[in-house]
Amino acid sequence: MNSESEVPVARVLARGDGWTASEVVCHSGPHTRPFEERHGSHSVALVVDGTFQYRSGARVELMTPGSILLGNSGQPFECAHDHGVGDRCVSFSYQPGFFDELAFDLGSGPAERKFKALRLPPVRVLAGLTAWASAPSGDEDRSWEEVALRVTATALQVDRGIPARGESAQPVALARVTRVVRMIEAHPEENHSLAELAASVRLSPYHFLRTFEALVGVTPHQYVLRMRLRKAAMRLCAAPDKVLDIALDSGFQDVSNFNRTFRAEFGLNPREYRLRYSRRSRAAYA
Repeated sequence: MNSESEVPVARVLARGDGWTASEVVCHSGPHTRPFEERHGSHSVALVVDGTFQYRSGARVELMTPGSILLGNSGQPFECAHDHGVGDRCVSFSYQPGFFDELAFDLGSGPAERKFKALRLPPVRVLAGLTAWASAPSGDEDRSWEEVALRVTATALQVDRGIPARGESAQPVALARVTRVVRMIEAHPEENHSLAELAASVRLSPYHFLRTFEALVGVTPHQYVLRMRLRKAAMRLCAAPDKVLDIALDSGFQDVSNFNRTFRAEFGLNPREYRLRYSRRSRAAYA
């Protein structure tokens, strides 16, 4: 039986007509027995911290920071933490009428008004959205209603281009990749070479590369880079630290490279991103 401390805790961030945004924090670990749940509405959850396995039917997906969990109303599922403790997500739930209307506006027919994948990987097209929605709350410039609409619309559009996977990932592969993801999450600023990451889980670089990309959806290099950029974006919104300090602390060798890479990922340079998404620091960086 699960203890009360291991039961996920949801804190409502905002709600509107047909949607709810919540922060969900879970402290479950390898010794917590997973149990079957059922999505009460269409759900989209952005993983901010931690890792877990998301199961539905015969399919299992590894959820990592930057990835997005998808669920349809009435769909059974389990979340397991076989290889690490805890996670934090920003979750959006949508009532059928709200979801169907948005799907219709995007050109979906009746049979397409549901998610076919369980997970969206941390790819560039989702980077700005996940960083924006995951940033600390309290910013007057952010409309949660706009976030809720954009999250669902983007998830539906990306989901259309991802083939549904019917196979289940091997437990050994899940364990190895989860160990690496947790190591990267703890220290994204470090120089994580492919050879060193592969050696840490006793795989050849080629085998590790194929396994990591198959489970996470991006290569190890792409994942490290996006983890650095996502944490930098969240720090830009939360603290008045200098852009130079954030760049160096994030693992970039110089601020010009950081600015160029940040713009390629989010469409804005760091200062523009801070001005748009954080009112608190405008006076210092105007």
